[in-house]
Amino acid sequence: MRNNGRDKEKKALRAKEKQFKDFQNKIGIQFKDEKLLKQAFTHSSYVNEHRRRPYEDNERLEFLGDAVLELTVSKYLFKKYPMMSEGELTKLRAAVVCEPSLVSFANELSFGELILLGKGEEMTGGRARPALLADVFEAFIGALYLDQDIETVTGFLEQVIFPKISAGAFSHVMDYKSQLQELVQRDGAGTVEYKIMLEKGPAHNREFVSRVSLNGTELGTGNGRSKKEAEQHAAQMALEKLKTHLQDAHEMDKD
Repeated sequence: MRNNGRDKEKKALRAKEKQFKDFQNKIGIQFKDEKLLKQAFTHSSYVNEHRRRPYEDNERLEFLGDAVLELTVSKYLFKKYPMMSEGELTKLRAAVVCEPSLVSFANELSFGELILLGKGEEMTGGRARPALLADVFEAFIGALYLDQDIETVTGFLEQVIFPKISAGAFSHVMDYKSQLQELVQRDGAGTVEYKIMLEKGPAHNREFVSRVSLNGTELGTGNGRSKKEAEQHAAQMALEKLKTHLQDAHEMDKD
């Protein structure tokens, strides 16, 4: 009976080896040290059940990967959105690296199938647990950084995450001006400009009217108690107009 158990375990490990090789082929990256790759997918529950073998869990790699992910995403956002404020960049980065986002990235790459789990964790659905999948994604980034370099990590994120940012998957956390800028950049439509058209009222109760234009054509106007507020309202109007225009164009294409 004991031999049967060992044979089953060996067979399972061979199958897992093939999965790891297939995974590397899928992402186009070959690890120099495959132990690091396996460690990234090794949960502490698996280590606890296999004490005779020198397995290491992924918790330290997760710690490193968290920092590497924040750095690479921060650098990308800093370069992509030169007009975005520190607060907006922070909010956008938080949306990109939050648990639900990491779980989505992990699921797209079928990370759950690669995880080495203890039997107890397996029986309670650990393979699909969001927190576990997010941790594994961070651990993989940490392993990739150690095995290769920051450029390889960036290249991987250019496949998995950055296109989603460019496509507007996280625009819901941006302010209206940032959303408008992103929409225009995405379509390569030109230059957005804001101009204060009117200031009125006493100093303690000023009101501003802002106009936003694209390549000289007015898209919207907005009022506000400050220049920033007026610009946000103008951008909101412009966004609604552009989205309606794009939706109408899409409907015409379908016809």
